[in-house]
Amino acid sequence: MSTLLDVKNLWVKFPTRNGIFDAVRGVSFSLGKERLGIVGESGSGKSMTGRAILQLIRKPGMIEADHISLHGQNLLDLPERQMRAVRGKQISMVMQDPKFSLNPVMTIGDQIIEAYRLHSRASKAEARAKALEMLEAVSIREPERVMKAYPHEMSGGMGQRIMIAMMLIPNPEILIADEPTSALDVSVQGQVLSIMDKLVKDRGMGLIFISHDLNLVSQFCDRVLIMYAGRVVEVCDADKLHQAQHPYTQGLLGSLPQFDAPRKRLEVLNRDPAWRDAPSVETGT
Repeated sequence: MSTLLDVKNLWVKFPTRNGIFDAVRGVSFSLGKERLGIVGESGSGKSMTGRAILQLIRKPGMIEADHISLHGQNLLDLPERQMRAVRGKQISMVMQDPKFSLNPVMTIGDQIIEAYRLHSRASKAEARAKALEMLEAVSIREPERVMKAYPHEMSGGMGQRIMIAMMLIPNPEILIADEPTSALDVSVQGQVLSIMDKLVKDRGMGLIFISHDLNLVSQFCDRVLIMYAGRVVEVCDADKLHQAQHPYTQGLLGSLPQFDAPRKRLEVLNRDPAWRDAPSVETGT
């Protein structure tokens, strides 16, 4: 499998009154044309890893790495002006809550058109036609009506589909999806995942799927990185996630309710301090 993205020894640090806090610690992985899941508890460093790839960590936060390479080009060497060209055109990111990602005072159509024209020389008419086509691709009915609407008029599921359309309209090579279905009910969740899966397969993209839902990731992704305290503690094939060997992963799986095997009491995850200090597991494609 050809490598699209290679991350080596990534650290994300924040200065505090008590010294430097390491949110991501020595994470390394490669991404090909596949669906790579990143799972872990809140605060494990999942979202920070995704944001660091696009250098979206606000100061005084610091990003350090041996390299974050896209087709051999180290993104850390690029000035902000060139990095803005990478964001959206080559790597897009769908944030967790569309309500905070969409501009509340712009129509949905204007926002999607702006996202497309930012990375192309298309006329406004061409961009509008492309926006309508993209809304149809994410299974939105009456795209003409939606184009004229404002974000607050959309449901959570519609807002998430609109965000996916906006991020994919420049035709990026990599999509980072940060818990894109966490606020959706099960039926809408399935629809959104199906849309993302089809678009990724049809376009031959690489997908980084960030989630806390282990069952969902095991069904949707190809490979999984399990993160704890900023480090990757285990890597496995998604369909073998329930056979994971690390006690942390086993603890996460054991704390999940199972409808086919109900229990009176769920297990409590007991954390070993040694997990925090163990070196991060390295993975390739």
